[in-house]
Amino acid sequence: MKETFFRTMTWLHTWVGLLVCWVLLLVFFAGTLSYYRYEISLWTQPELHKEVFQDYEKSQIKAQLTQAQAYLAQHASDTKDWRINFPTERKPYLSYGWQTQPEPGQRRGKFIEHIVKTDGKGIITDTRDSRGGHFFYRLHFDLHYMPANIARWIVGFCTMFMLLALISGIVIHKRIFKDFFSFRRNKGSRSWLDAHNVSSVLALPYHLMITYTGLITLMLIYMPWGILTAYDGDARAFRAELKPSRVQVKPADIPADMIQIDTLLPKVKDFWGDVPLKQVVISNLNDKNSRISFYQNTQQSVTDKRVPLIFSGTDGKLLSDTPVTPSATHVTHDTLMSLHTARFAEPVLRAFFFICGIMGCAMIATGTLLWAIKIRQKQQKRIKDGAKATLGLRLVEGLNLTFIAGLPLATCSFFYANRILAKTMENRAQWEINSFFIALALVALLACFNRGQTSWRLVLRLSAAGLIAIPVLNALTSNSHLISNITGQQWALVGFDLICMLFGGALWFASNKLRHTTNLAKVNRPAKQDSHLSQTVKEGA
Repeated sequence: MKETFFRTMTWLHTWVGLLVCWVLLLVFFAGTLSYYRYEISLWTQPELHKEVFQDYEKSQIKAQLTQAQAYLAQHASDTKDWRINFPTERKPYLSYGWQTQPEPGQRRGKFIEHIVKTDGKGIITDTRDSRGGHFFYRLHFDLHYMPANIARWIVGFCTMFMLLALISGIVIHKRIFKDFFSFRRNKGSRSWLDAHNVSSVLALPYHLMITYTGLITLMLIYMPWGILTAYDGDARAFRAELKPSRVQVKPADIPADMIQIDTLLPKVKDFWGDVPLKQVVISNLNDKNSRISFYQNTQQSVTDKRVPLIFSGTDGKLLSDTPVTPSATHVTHDTLMSLHTARFAEPVLRAFFFICGIMGCAMIATGTLLWAIKIRQKQQKRIKDGAKATLGLRLVEGLNLTFIAGLPLATCSFFYANRILAKTMENRAQWEINSFFIALALVALLACFNRGQTSWRLVLRLSAAGLIAIPVLNALTSNSHLISNITGQQWALVGFDLICMLFGGALWFASNKLRHTTNLAKVNRPAKQDSHLSQTVKEGA
C-alpha cells in the first residue's frame, strides 16, 4: 500500500494493466473480429461466393425439408445424426450436415457439410477445410495450443485484472470528462496519454459491459462450488436440469422407420407461429429412440438461448418444448450472454460493437506504449552513457512490437494462407492457424534484435500492403470480385474487402507518421508534464 488512496489506486491501475495487457490485447483483438466471424467464414469459403445465397425470409421450409431428408437418406444413412441448416441473416445458404461414426480411439466422428445451390438442385461438396472466423471466436477464450480449461482460467484471470484496471482508472482519473475533449498532437508521452484517455472514456460503458459479461459467460468454471454442493458433485445432473433438451438419448438399438420430417411443421407452427427456423437436428437415425429437434432463428432477439422443440422420430409425438415463461435467472443470464456476443445485433449496432472493440484494443495498446516510453525517458541518461536498457523495459518494448504491430500481420497471414494453401493439403485448417502464429513468432524474433522505429515501420507496412491487396487476392482466387459482389448485392463480401482496405490504409498512414515522430524505442527527454502524468508514471514504476 502507498501512503495515500490515490497513489495506491494509481499503482494498482498501472500494474494490473501491465502484467496481463498483451494477453488482453490478443483476447480483445480476437473478440472484436468475432463480431464478424460468420462473414469471415464466408469469405474463407470462396466456393460459396456464387449461386448459393438465399433470402431466409423467402425460404420454402416444407420443400427444403422434403428434399433434405431424401438427400441425407441417400448419402448419409449410416451416420450418427443429420443437421439441416436453413439460411439465416449471416449464413445465407441452405446446407446439409452429418457426423460420421467415430473411428476406434476417437471420441467424435468427422463432420461433413454439403451446400445447396440457389436452384435447389446443385450441391457443393468440395469446399476447402478452414476454421474461418470461428478460429478467432475460439481464440478469444480458448487461446490455442493448450487445454481449453487452462486457457479459460488464464483468460478469466486476465479479465478480472481488466475489470480492476477499469475501476481503478475511473477512480484516479479526476478529469475524466475534461481530458476526453483534449488531444495534443506531437507532444510525446502527453499525446499517448491523451490517446489512452480518449479510447478509454469514449467506449467506457462498453469496456465495463464486455469485461463483466466476459466473466459471466464462464462463471460456472470459476465458481462451481454452489453446483457441486447442490448436486453432490454431479455436474451432469445440473446440466441435464438446466438444459433438458440437450441431454443426449442413447439409441435403443431397435430398428424403426422414420416419419417424414415435413409432417411436423403444422405442430411447430402451432407452438411458434410463423417464426423463421434456423436448424433441424435428427439423432439416432432409424432407431426407436430417434429424435427430431427444431430450433428457432433467434438472432433478432436479445437472447443467447437455443429454443428447441423435440419430437419422436418414429411417431411425431412431442417430447420436449421450451417453457413459455422462462425464469428470471434464465432471462438475466441469456441477456448478459447475448450482450457479450452481440448475436442479436443489426448491422449498424454490430458495426458499433466492432468499433468499440477496436477502441478497447487501442486503450490497451496506448497504455502499454505510454508505460514503455516513460520508463525509457527515465533511463535515457544512463542509456546515453552507454548502458543498456533494463531487461524489463526491453521485454515490454519487444512484446509491444510483437502484439501491437504483429497481430494485424498475423491476421493478414491467416487470410493469405486460406487462399494459397492447396485445397487437398492434410490438416489444412490447422496450417491456416499455424500461419497466424508463425507470423506472430517472426515478429517476436525481429523484436529480439531490433525494437526501434525501423522494425515498427516494416511490420506495419507489410500488414498494410497485405490488407490493401485483399480484394485483389479474392479476385484472383475465387469466382467473384469486389465489383461483381457490389452488383450482386453480396454485402458481407463487399464489407470484408472494404474493411480490410480501410484498416490497411490506416496502418500505412501510421507507418508514414513514424517517419516524422520520435522513435518508439528511443525518445527525447520529456518536456515538463502535468502533475497527473508524472505522478501516474512515478507510482506505476
